[in-house]
Amino acid sequence: MLTINEIFYSIQGESTRAGRPCVFVRLTACDLRCSWCDTPYAFHEGRSMSIDEVVADVDRHGCPLVEITGGEPLLQDDVYPLMERLLAGGKTVMLETGGHRSIATVPAAVLKVVDIKCPGSGEADKNDWGNLGRLAPHDEVKFVVKDRADYEFARGVIAKHDLVVRAGAILVSPVHGVLDSKTLSEWILADHLPVRLQLQLHKFIWSPPTRGV
Repeated sequence: MLTINEIFYSIQGESTRAGRPCVFVRLTACDLRCSWCDTPYAFHEGRSMSIDEVVADVDRHGCPLVEITGGEPLLQDDVYPLMERLLAGGKTVMLETGGHRSIATVPAAVLKVVDIKCPGSGEADKNDWGNLGRLAPHDEVKFVVKDRADYEFARGVIAKHDLVVRAGAILVSPVHGVLDSKTLSEWILADHLPVRLQLQLHKFIWSPPTRGV
């Protein structure tokens, strides 16, 4: 059984799949408390669902792309058989994870988006650095940047861990409403940093507090 916060069909707002229709499966619970978290309602709200029920709910949308997110989805053991079931059903499966839980046993075909916490999150000491050695060539690494210190931290991690080679994409995203995207763009351009600027597309389509999008 899984504790599910919400399942919804929307436009993918992040990653290299941004702009594509996607079914989101948001699991309940997170053991981090990032300063900029935009889904605190997922800490506790949710209902119990079987894997069969989740798969049926996903299938009714008729969409080949599915993202499993949270909260922190890797806190729930049944997320692994859920990912296997979705893959067996022909879905492209994405996993967004906070980067502090090992991705070693995530099915190889899953596209993992691993969030490396910057100091501005208040949770940078929780990063599982071993995950950077567990990345598959199609996986993506994400940095949410709050200020210049966060940017310099991300730039250092990218260089130290050779992420340009290790990851399929490096996503650098400003904290929405806190760091101006133009400022972050100028930093990236000045450093010729080989990353993808990521804006949370759904927050421009709908108002930022809107749930289920």
